[in-house]
Amino acid sequence: MMQNVHTAIVNAGLENQIKVSTVIHSRFLGKNFPPSQGSFRPEIPLSFIDPIIIFLLNNGSPLLVNLYPYFSYAGNPNSIRLDYALFTSPSVVMTDGLLQYQNLFDVMLDAFYSAIEKAGNGSLEIVVSKTGWPLAGRTGASVDNARTYNNNLIQHVKEGTPKKAGKGYRDLHFCYF
Repeated sequence: MMQNVHTAIVNAGLENQIKVSTVIHSRFLGKNFPPSQGSFRPEIPLSFIDPIIIFLLNNGSPLLVNLYPYFSYAGNPNSIRLDYALFTSPSVVMTDGLLQYQNLFDVMLDAFYSAIEKAGNGSLEIVVSKTGWPLAGRTGASVDNARTYNNNLIQHVKEGTPKKAGKGYRDLHFCYF
């Protein structure tokens, strides 16, 4: 499908103006802790992932990723601290080799980078296409926590992740649920 859309864009002479990409959800990750061990779920074959990555690399397009640290937190609130999920931890919460993590968002994003490296395509750019925090109705969901998450994420995006320090995030779209 991406190839068909790309072909139509090329035929229209717009290949230098429009990039074709696709989005994947954080549930594509099978292992995400520690981030250096990030890998895709075993039921998602590389024969599915590899053509997507190769297409994106060949066309200079990023992989779009939806990251929701809230779901990791809500699924395990006894093991994942709320301040870690909300970018408010005053200190390092986990260390992975030489890399130190103060927030769950960076752990999840670096796990995606590691999974892509394991697939043999470490140079693929990742763009966080959606993230957010729920406003009500679930564990840790509140207007205040959503505001805290979003405000702290905005302040954090220029820094990049421990694995990709200084790169920042090119694009973020907030999702309220």
